[in-house]
Amino acid sequence: MSETATTIERSSPALPGTRTATRELDRRLFLAAVAACTTAVAVFLIVQLSGWPPHEDETLPLFVGRQPLGDLFDIVLGKRGGAPVHFLLAWVVAHLGGGLYAMRFLSALFAVASLPAIAVLGTRLAGRRAALAATALAAASWLLLFHGIYARMYSLFLLLATLSYLALLRALDRGGARAWALWAVTILLCIGTHPYGALVLGSQGLYVLVTRGRLRQAVPAFAAVLVLAIPFWRSSIVLADRFGVGVGGGGGGKLRTPGEVLHYLWRVAGDSSAAYTGVLVPVLLLAALGLLYLSRERPKSALLATCVVITPMLFFLAGRFGGNSAPESRHLIFVLPFFVLATGVGIVAATGVIGPRGPWLAAILVAALLPVEVAWGWHKTPALFKRESPVRVTARDRAADWLAATSRPDDVLFAYEPLFLAAWERSGSAVSRTVVPRADPKLALQTLREAKKPLGRGVWIFDAGDNNNYVKRTRIELRLPFPRSEFEGRVYGPYLVIRTHLPTVTVGRYLDDARKVELIGKSLGMGDADINYATIRRAQARLVALSLSRVSS
Repeated sequence: MSETATTIERSSPALPGTRTATRELDRRLFLAAVAACTTAVAVFLIVQLSGWPPHEDETLPLFVGRQPLGDLFDIVLGKRGGAPVHFLLAWVVAHLGGGLYAMRFLSALFAVASLPAIAVLGTRLAGRRAALAATALAAASWLLLFHGIYARMYSLFLLLATLSYLALLRALDRGGARAWALWAVTILLCIGTHPYGALVLGSQGLYVLVTRGRLRQAVPAFAAVLVLAIPFWRSSIVLADRFGVGVGGGGGGKLRTPGEVLHYLWRVAGDSSAAYTGVLVPVLLLAALGLLYLSRERPKSALLATCVVITPMLFFLAGRFGGNSAPESRHLIFVLPFFVLATGVGIVAATGVIGPRGPWLAAILVAALLPVEVAWGWHKTPALFKRESPVRVTARDRAADWLAATSRPDDVLFAYEPLFLAAWERSGSAVSRTVVPRADPKLALQTLREAKKPLGRGVWIFDAGDNNNYVKRTRIELRLPFPRSEFEGRVYGPYLVIRTHLPTVTVGRYLDDARKVELIGKSLGMGDADINYATIRRAQARLVALSLSRVSS
């Protein structure tokens, strides 16, 4: 095959009886409709930016971002693992004086920018009609709307993955060092944003190998990316070691069989559209029809979409996942543009057989799907569409004010609680940078051992209204560990803040106090207390083992 034979087909003769399906939409109408979808999502995300309750996972990057830049990279690349690009953004936000809502604004910005990118990719692969349908379906999906508010890396991951596919197609089409350099930069940023960026790279490599497109230029470009991404691979290995992710057989797997993988992909498809069985089955049939149609009309487009789906399937079948590492639908957010595009192509192809009225029927079908997608999002995450209770907001503000006024820089905070972040946003350096992570005993003990000695006061927070609780409540009882004279507590609505009166001084003393506090959490029915208690007990066991090994040596 020649070097220039890799261009995605821009037009093809219609299948018999489907000529209407391939007729191009007016460019101005297409741009106006895409702009309308983008504007609608932007308005929703901005309005709801402060409505979604703060979450621990949103505060973690900002606490890490408070560190000096060198320490940040040491933490992310060497200790925690994860997404350096996202943490770097958090570092910029934190050092510019921003906080949670600044990070959420960035998430919203990346989600909004993803829609025009999906429209451009869809136009390139399947034409304007299908691209417009795909953009509208993506705009109403839970996967995009939720991660457009959630201050984590997923909307950025979606944007960069979509741009990387566009850059790859451009490089295969035009060739040349500049085109491949642009692709390399985009895919490197994608890999640095989320470890599953490796699957994006893998799907693109598979596509290039199957199509044999510009191999003389592609092989050096892919090799350069593999080498330049070594720090990201190292970070991914650190993260995998923490959560028990590996390759091959062994215990701990949660996607062990093809059936389990297919069930997971069913959930991904549901969160990309609507997971009601009566809706998702027809949507999947339309997506399958869309792929079939593309395979005849634009075979390379269908091949690329297939590679995007096949690559994670192979990874999940070969991989081994620990109990805390089983993937969620958000991990495959980069598949969203291709899923909605296949669905859009299926709608356009199915309605095209009826003649001139086909486009109107296609528009009606897409419009009918949008409220169903929103309904699924509301069902899955009601708080995404509602605003947080003013009672909780007021209570959190009061608790944060008290913490900000009484914190000390040497306090030892447990878990990346949003209350700690709110206190930091009020008082800055008065709030400690030492945060003990939960659910990871090795990292928890490492954090304590590396913290400046003697250790300061221990501080813990319980939230009776947390989603992980067995029963959510608006009030919490004041309970203190024994002996009560060693602890102080404050109740603010659903929030209970417990703090030691005196510095904990040593790692062993802090862990023992933390154990007592988490027993209180268990007695109050806090959903995370069981995990926290287990983490502390394992950290204590590790500390004893280290002490014994030091004595024996």
